[in-house]
Parts: sequence; structure tokens; C-alpha cells
Amino acid sequence: MQDMKINAVSTTKRFMEYVKIDTQSDVLSATIPSTAKQKNLGKLLVAELLELGLADAHLDEYGYVYATIPATTDKQNVPVICFCSHMDTSPDCSGENVKPIIHQNYQGQDLVLPDDPSVVLRMDEHKDLKNQIGNDIITASGTTLLGADNKAGVAEIMEAATYLVQNPQLKHGVIKILFTPDEEIGRGVDKADLKKLGADFAYTIDGETLGSIEDETFSADGAKLVIHGVSAHPGFAKGKMESAIKILAEIIGALPKNLTPETTAKKEGFIHPVSINGSVEQAEANFILRDFDNALLKAHGTTLEQTVKNVMERYPKSSYTLTIKEQYRNMKEVLDQYPQIMANGIEALKRAGLNPVTRSIRGGTDGSRLSFMGLPCPNIFTGGHAFHGKQEWVAVQDMVKAVETIVHLAQVWEERS
Repeated sequence: MQDMKINAVSTTKRFMEYVKIDTQSDVLSATIPSTAKQKNLGKLLVAELLELGLADAHLDEYGYVYATIPATTDKQNVPVICFCSHMDTSPDCSGENVKPIIHQNYQGQDLVLPDDPSVVLRMDEHKDLKNQIGNDIITASGTTLLGADNKAGVAEIMEAATYLVQNPQLKHGVIKILFTPDEEIGRGVDKADLKKLGADFAYTIDGETLGSIEDETFSADGAKLVIHGVSAHPGFAKGKMESAIKILAEIIGALPKNLTPETTAKKEGFIHPVSINGSVEQAEANFILRDFDNALLKAHGTTLEQTVKNVMERYPKSSYTLTIKEQYRNMKEVLDQYPQIMANGIEALKRAGLNPVTRSIRGGTDGSRLSFMGLPCPNIFTGGHAFHGKQEWVAVQDMVKAVETIVHLAQVWEERS
């Protein structure tokens, strides 16, 4: 295994700088990107890539960052590999005025976050902390998320790009870099120009635990239910009113209790209402349907529809519309056709001194949709944990290992071509 000296200080500095830039996406926005502030990070990344000498680095009108690291090999048959991360942070928790804190030489103690002492990271609640003794843990200050999802991935790709450019003796093919907006709201590759990108295979750097590589995601559908009730003056409503609000509540309450996020784990799917609004006359709810098996996913849609029909039978004056739309599909369907992608990823993890763990994601990544758009794309760890909340954290040493993995991946593809 080649001795690789990744600069931990530089990696940390990049990450600390990136998380201070508010890039929260907005599911209610119709613009692309959904928030203009995402471009602020994109502009910084382009400036850094240009300074590194990647002359084609640019930010497009939709907030995507593209760049190319030229090949250093004489081989002509090396596939073009892309490394991809998203720049936005989740709408679930504030990403404004993030104040990252380094807890150096962690020794297993509770980590009390200073701006809100009620936010505490405890080892019994964050199991991977037991593997971090002696490491440096980065958190936010207690009032915001950290942004490790996915600015850890962004920083790791940037540091790996720097290392590859500064060490031209390392043999690799053409490497593409892609940073995307709006992944957290399901639109991360809506405007990705894969023809311009020109990659054969890709890896999202958007996972969690050290050493993990993920080749399977949920398959996902979204559902919108609109109830048209009957409004009447509440003082004279007997026998007349059919409240859309109450009908909707009754439907949600009638859904199977064993098909919810809070009652499922591992390969189990669910039906999950994510938003509701309305009035007596009209109310609507948005649902997400998830499963690893497409047939079971379809069955969840049938369950939802049958539940709606059963409840609506009790309200003959009211009506409904239910629309179910595909969001993304399990990327394993595509990745299994290209076993070399996972094989090379696992080899790179081993060369970084890690024990590779293949996992399934109870969620999705940009790689889910990229795979079905013609760019097969598994997911590699970043070292981040507890995403989308105030207890989000990442270890510096795990980020360094992610950088090493990216560099090794570039070399493995060249060697095996």
C-alpha cells in the first residue's frame, strides 16, 4: 500500500470554511437552484478549482459546478470517473450562521454544545463515537446543523483533487468533478448535463460511517392526496358538513401502524405523510412511499389508495384525488450490471487501510437517479453522522480517510484498465 500523506489541516480548514456558507435548499421554491445562496458556495469552489489549474471549472446557470482533472496515464482505455457531492443542506434544520467547533482528542466524554447546552452528544446515543477515541470531532455550536451532509463530501473531493494535481506521478485517467444543488429536496440532478460531464462511471461521496460503500437505495414514490369536503356554517352544520380536515386526519390515522418510519428498519418500507394543510372545504397531504423492492413499493401505493377509499365511503358528499408519482428507483438494479464499480470501490477502501462494509441506504442520493440516467453511481462514506439536526458531527480523521479512498479509486481504475 502506498504511503499517502493527506493534509488533515487543509481538509479541516476547507470543511470549516464551507459549512459557514448557508446553502439550505427550499422545497417550496420553484427556481433552479431552489435558493440563490447555494451559488455562493459554488462560486468559491470554482475559484479554488481554477486556482488549482483546472481550467474548465465553472458554475452554470442552475448552480452546478463542473471541472476536469486531466489524465496522467498513457493508457487510452481508462474509463472517465466522476466524483460527486451536493452543496445544499437540509431544510429540516437551520444552516444559517453555522459555527463549527473542533473537539480535539475526544476521550469519550459528553460533548455539550455551547450555544445551547441542552444539545449534547452522548456515546450511548451516537454509537460510532466509541470508534473515535483520540480523534478530533467537529460539531456545530448547538443552534444549527453542521452541514457535514454534504460539505464533508465536497471538502473531501476538493482535497483529493488538490492531492492528485500536486502529485502528477500518480497514474490515473480523466477525473470529473460534479457538485450539485438541491439534493436534499430531491432535485439534485434535475439539470445535470451528463453529456457535458462526459463520465463513464461515478461515485457520490455522501455516505456516513468510515469504510462504508453503498450500492442500494430505497425505491421511492411521492403521493399527493386532495380531499374535497363539504363546508357549512358550524352553527347549522348537523347532517351537512363533511370536514376535509377531519377526513384527512381519519385517513392518516387508518394507515397501517407497521408501515411508518418510526416502526420500520433495515429493508422494511413505509408510507409517510410529510405535510398537511387545508380547510373544512379542501385539505391536502403529501406522502412519501419507500421500499427496496419495487413490487412492495407498488403495494404501499395500493394500501394508501384502499385506505382512502375505505374512509371516503363514510362521506358520500365528499370526493378526493390521489396522485402517485415515481421519484427514484433502487440503484442496485443498475449497479449489478457493472460489478467492476463496486469491486474497484472496495479495493480502494482496502488500500486506505479500511475494512469495507457494503450497505443499503434507507434513503436516496444523487447516485440513485444518476444511475438510471446512464451514469452508474454507488455511494462512499464521508465520515459524517446524525445528519439534518443540531447533533450532526464528523471526525477529521474519517474525512482524511475518505480523501485517501478517492485518490486510491482514481489509481485503481487506471491500474485495472
